[in-house]
Amino acid sequence: MERGPVLAAEGGGVERLTALSDGVFAIAMTLLVLDLSVPPGLDGPAFRQAMGEALPNLAAYALSFGVIAQLWRDHRRILGSVNEVDTAIVTLTLLGLGLIALLPFPTSVLAEYSAEALAVAVYSGSVALQYLVHLALMITVHRRLGDDTERKSLRARRLDSADLAVTVVVFGLAVPLAFVSPTVAKWFWLVLLPLKVTIGRKGRNVRRGRASGTAE
Repeated sequence: MERGPVLAAEGGGVERLTALSDGVFAIAMTLLVLDLSVPPGLDGPAFRQAMGEALPNLAAYALSFGVIAQLWRDHRRILGSVNEVDTAIVTLTLLGLGLIALLPFPTSVLAEYSAEALAVAVYSGSVALQYLVHLALMITVHRRLGDDTERKSLRARRLDSADLAVTVVVFGLAVPLAFVSPTVAKWFWLVLLPLKVTIGRKGRNVRRGRASGTAE
């Protein structure tokens, strides 16, 4: 089966795919805001009650915005490392964009039914699947780039993959956990914070070390 470049012949393959991706990410971020509203014409007590009822929507918005923002950053870095794209890269990118465009739906469900096991499970599964597709895209791109004999570069690749993989694992485990306790499943998401901080710090140190070595 032919897996050669599919967009390079027309020129600007990577740029066009990146531009498409940026548009989808931007639209998905914008759609998240549509659930944030307070009815007009409320008096003091009713207004305060409405603001309180809007808090779950704000929390869900902040969570999903953070998810999309990180995926966008990682996606640009992944595509920025290749000079041309082939069928596998295009397919995985389009699959990932489809899942990104869908994220406002599970976000809305989570905001309205955050105490329901199915709502938490659907959201967790959606995020886990998105990161799994991005992990597959990253691994595919790394294979296209070939083996890197530089130790620091290889370590940077592994840390990038680990950053995506831990998100897949945590949100994936939260799916069955949601049916035991939706509240515990949501708190379980916080396990990602120390893991991502640690991996991110190591990744930055490796990249700084590579930059210093190149400068020398």
